[in-house]
Amino acid sequence: MSRGPGDLQRKTLLLLGAGLVLGLSHSPKASFEIVKGVAKEWEEINRQSLKRAIKSLYESKMIKMKYDKKKDAITVVISDKGRKRALTYEMDKMEIKRPKRWDGKWRIVLFDVPEPNKKERDGFRYCLKNLKFFEYQKSVFVHPYDCKDEIDYIIELKGIRKFVRFIVADSLDNELHLKHHFGLR
Repeated sequence: MSRGPGDLQRKTLLLLGAGLVLGLSHSPKASFEIVKGVAKEWEEINRQSLKRAIKSLYESKMIKMKYDKKKDAITVVISDKGRKRALTYEMDKMEIKRPKRWDGKWRIVLFDVPEPNKKERDGFRYCLKNLKFFEYQKSVFVHPYDCKDEIDYIIELKGIRKFVRFIVADSLDNELHLKHHFGLR
């Protein structure tokens, strides 16, 4: 159950933003998990509380209402401001899944975000650290597990696609140190 109006607004934005997240996901398994999570959250929301949350989101310009006279229906559309907020909420819960067995490959994220985009660069670096990436160099981060979808998601949220590269490598010169850091054998 929701704890308060703010929590319900957060859930409502997340549910409305789920379509966008599905569009960014390249993995059928990840898409299924998103749909499953949305269905569970939707069941827990009381209709009256949902109406209040939608009204509040509309007033704060997180969503827009479009009225279709022909169908006598209202469509709720998430605004750019609301989309960004929903993606940020999702990012707070994001984690990279540890498989049963490591595939022996390293995921390397390199970025060179220019100074005018310092806020996005620092935010991206923070996200990588939060996802337990190893800081190989100032703008080079390494992780042992598949994380392409997560990285694509963050890149889209931050709007820095042209400044980021993603590499999958078979080996690194200081691999023993990295294996120890990540608890790999």
